[in-house]
Amino acid sequence: MSLILENIDRVVGGATHIEGVQLELKPGSFNVLLGRTLSGKTTLMRLMAGLDAPTRGRVLMDGEDVTGRSVRQRNVSMVYQQFINYPGLSVYDNIASPLKLAKVERREIDRRVREIAEMLHIEHLLARLPLELSGGQQQRTAMGRALVKDADVVLFDEPLVNLDYKLREEFREELRAVFSERNCIAVYATTEPAEALALGGNTAVLHEGRLLQYGRTEDVYHRPRDILTAEMFSEPPINIVRGIISGSEVTFDKRLHFPLNDELRSLPPGEYRFGVRASHLSLTPRAKDDIEVKMTVDLAEISGSETFLHVHNDLFNMTVHLEGVHEFAVDAPVTLYFPTHKVYAFDRQGAVVHIPTHLGGI
Repeated sequence: MSLILENIDRVVGGATHIEGVQLELKPGSFNVLLGRTLSGKTTLMRLMAGLDAPTRGRVLMDGEDVTGRSVRQRNVSMVYQQFINYPGLSVYDNIASPLKLAKVERREIDRRVREIAEMLHIEHLLARLPLELSGGQQQRTAMGRALVKDADVVLFDEPLVNLDYKLREEFREELRAVFSERNCIAVYATTEPAEALALGGNTAVLHEGRLLQYGRTEDVYHRPRDILTAEMFSEPPINIVRGIISGSEVTFDKRLHFPLNDELRSLPPGEYRFGVRASHLSLTPRAKDDIEVKMTVDLAEISGSETFLHVHNDLFNMTVHLEGVHEFAVDAPVTLYFPTHKVYAFDRQGAVVHIPTHLGGI
């Protein structure tokens, strides 16, 4: 079962929510919709489900035009970020509810409910009511109800956003395991680049209703087509520095320049924007072509076992992603090491013109 969105627009009250989206999702694929709030993720999922109709374009399932069909006429399930369960029904009956509506034989209902419950590790909770469950257990119940239908398309609209970090990690692992055994199309919406990377599969990057890029998650991350995709698929956003290629060097200002390496030497002279990911900057030199950049500390933002160090100089601001907990005084001087072999280059229009060869990791 394939799913194709063919030149889809969605306009509501004169406002364009989705514009010109062309997307093909293959059978058995796991797909992430990555974008900031109001980028169009939920709207796109509602179009896939048949909850809304496109203003222009077609939705094709397995080659058949289903654009005018409602959600009830499509074999689609959806899991929302809120725990939507029937409070008066047990976990068993919540999961079984779509099968009962479809008048599936009782013995088959029991088999499928228990199979899904075991897969989601809630088989011991089947007799309980939703209010007797933790948040993670409630979300597993909602997920079980979506999965038990054996739908052709299963949509997850930021389903883990209300769970704590540890539960989210567990769910990601379970999702990958569940869908590796199923032949349906899974679509998962998130605002977090790290979550997209953790889930793998394919990623579609959305911005203001437009599809920027779609492909294997690692390919989109490492090889963005343009500066906007690189910014969307970075947390924190990729650092951007304006510079000029002239002669045999790159110049950021009169004080900061470095010689062209073999890869950058192919670019013609002119103005560019150079991008480097926060995790590729360091406080100690790592390679021979690292250059020193003198900066001043704005803020050391500690998040769990990571530190995001925000710094500036007269020319630009940067963010450094450091492993571990580090404390820095505000306004303290600090020296960064900038890996010239890991820079992306973008032209004046924002299109990528150079992707570094040796990126390594995230």
